[in-house]
Amino acid sequence: MNTTTRKHSKHILELVKEQLRKGQLVESLVEQQAGQQAGPRQDVVRQLVHRQQLTHLDKVLKQLHPADVAWVMENLSQEDRLLVWHMQLGTRGGVILLELSDSVAEQIIEDTAQSDLQKVLLQLDAEDLSYLTDLLPEALLQQRLDALTGEDKAWINQSLEYGEDSVGALMGKDMVLIREESTLKEVLRKLRSQQELPEQSDKFFVVDRRGHLSGVLTWQSLLLNQPKQRVSEVMAREVVTFNADEEASNAARAFERYDLVSAPVVNSRGRPIGRLTVDEVIDFVRDDISEDALNSAGIKSEEDLFAPVWHSARNRWLWLSLSLLTVFVASRVIGLFEATIAQFVALAALMPIVAAIGGNTGNQTTTLVVRGLALSQIDSSNVKHLVRKELLLSILNGVVWGSVVGLFAYLFYFDLILSGVISLAMVLTLFLAAVLGLAIPLTLQAMDRDPALGAGVLVTALTDSLGFFIFLGLAAIFMQP
Repeated sequence: MNTTTRKHSKHILELVKEQLRKGQLVESLVEQQAGQQAGPRQDVVRQLVHRQQLTHLDKVLKQLHPADVAWVMENLSQEDRLLVWHMQLGTRGGVILLELSDSVAEQIIEDTAQSDLQKVLLQLDAEDLSYLTDLLPEALLQQRLDALTGEDKAWINQSLEYGEDSVGALMGKDMVLIREESTLKEVLRKLRSQQELPEQSDKFFVVDRRGHLSGVLTWQSLLLNQPKQRVSEVMAREVVTFNADEEASNAARAFERYDLVSAPVVNSRGRPIGRLTVDEVIDFVRDDISEDALNSAGIKSEEDLFAPVWHSARNRWLWLSLSLLTVFVASRVIGLFEATIAQFVALAALMPIVAAIGGNTGNQTTTLVVRGLALSQIDSSNVKHLVRKELLLSILNGVVWGSVVGLFAYLFYFDLILSGVISLAMVLTLFLAAVLGLAIPLTLQAMDRDPALGAGVLVTALTDSLGFFIFLGLAAIFMQP
């Protein structure tokens, strides 16, 4: 988001918040007067003021793009969010719901009456509806599906067969197919007869007599060549295509590599069945990045910044309980060496250094591996090289920074044995941290789980416990009084 766009977004949000604050202030003053002068007349005044404030807010919201309304809703408290939603659902509820993040959309759907949701769903066509199938109540979704007929119903049923992170779940059905034997003049006539062209139409898909994809026709080729020329003479035959079952992450990388705006999705026989566009790919990448960031911290992807406290608490309990367990383990490790710590108080001051450097090393390795897996840069052909490199790097860092810490330990405590113990502990801890940083995400990937899922939490917790054990264990062996 550039500076201008960021300022515009902040201005929109502040505008809506200011209107909400004004409304709350005015209604509060009316409530105070109503309390002093109770009666039917005050009730009428209260209702009129409430309607007037909603009218002012509605004027502000109507000037905003649906995507801006969705962004504003995501940055409001739950109460204000629902107020804005109920003001908009009757006219633009469907398109706003599509623009919301899954976590906020799920909460909105849960807090909206079934009758209102039915009105919202009527605003959406089959393609838009397919993006919400995982969020809607099953009964309500089935009721809407029963009302569809023909191609729309077939499209929804087909979309439900694809995985959540597949190309098929992201593709749209709107596309323009052109026969390769047509002339450019005929193509222009066909395009002019369309009520509107699909969004992101940078190219049109060319098919042969059997309906198989044979190439693409760009706007440049269409407009700069002679009208009498046939499509087959000017079309591009090298086309980037995707299968519906293909992972969406692979498609995202292809869009970035080849600077694609749109691309055809074909079936096993090479026939176009849908179209993937850059806006859907960007939405997928944004959601994927957000989910990885939350998962790495042990927070489920459906966490909403303004969700109810109880909902957020339950969302975080799993990894908090796991962290608590590892802290108990670390405390017991320290407890095993109470006598050693009592004899050498300096150990207590130096323990956090070993744990902190070890945890940081583990998280660096984990982040690198998770990124490599996400970009498909790591496979069976190079994983051994990666492991060897990271382990050698951890030993080098351990020697360098272990020497630095050992030198400072000697300058503070004038104890060569203590200096040597912490230096060796640093080497072993950083090596162990690299092992964990490699093993945890690679193991999760092998188990077909998200490699970012709590990896940072696990690496930090395990490195702390084992780092304490290594440092205090070496001290117990070499620092006998």
